[in-house]
Amino acid sequence: MPRRIARPLGSPCIDLCVLTPTPPRLCTGCGRTGDEIAAWTAMSETERQRVLGELPARLAALARSERGKA
Repeated sequence: MPRRIARPLGSPCIDLCVLTPTPPRLCTGCGRTGDEIAAWTAMSETERQRVLGELPARLAALARSERGKA
């Protein structure tokens, strides 16, 4: 049976880096905070998994917020 090699979690960046003007200052592209973006390479896999798990809800909230402004 082939051995599985764990790969480090890659960045969720999609090169649409614009931070919201109000706290928590989320990136409208990936949903991370500025602090999370800056610390990404130093984060443990567990920390990255936690952040990645939170991104869908953050991005959905951003989308709802944007729809409310239109």
